[in-house]
Amino acid sequence: MTIEDTLACADLVQAWGFARDQGRWEDLLDIFHPGGTIHVSWFRGPYPDFVDRCRQNHGRGSRSKHLLWPARVQVNGERATSETNVAILVRQTIEGVEVDLTAVSRFLDRMEKRGGRWRMVERTCIYEQDRLDPVEPSPAFAALMQTADAARYPAPYRYMGYRVAAAGRALAEPVHYDGRAETEALKARYAAWLKEG
Repeated sequence: MTIEDTLACADLVQAWGFARDQGRWEDLLDIFHPGGTIHVSWFRGPYPDFVDRCRQNHGRGSRSKHLLWPARVQVNGERATSETNVAILVRQTIEGVEVDLTAVSRFLDRMEKRGGRWRMVERTCIYEQDRLDPVEPSPAFAALMQTADAARYPAPYRYMGYRVAAAGRALAEPVHYDGRAETEALKARYAAWLKEG
């Protein structure tokens, strides 16, 4: 492990946020090695398909911003994992009411160095807590919340789940949060993979 490897991996994490939020699709594609996968609240599957869906949805009905903290990177040979705190901010209109979602989460990434280049091979988002606020307080927002039925979703992604459904999308189960059996198995798999590097 060198400081250059660690910095290269950390830079990928930040580059992803800029490319994703600004609609720089070729840059976004270049962050992953071929065959990579991603799993977020609304998508689970091959990374190029995710980028295509982002391109299709860009500027249509909602806008998002990913505020990324510095990544915690662990390198073992030509393998690395990173864990990054992220606040996902989404503005969306639901039933005529403009709302802001704030979801506090973490990105878990697996990265590999191939041909001298670090790239991601897997990204998963783990949700921690969220909230939904009106852009402008109004009786319409209060009425919206009375009929939202957001409580059917687990607390770590309650309002993210509601807003995904309101946008006409299905959740990509399992939506990860700490303590969920599938999430603990995922974290163990990442750790074992790094150790084998």
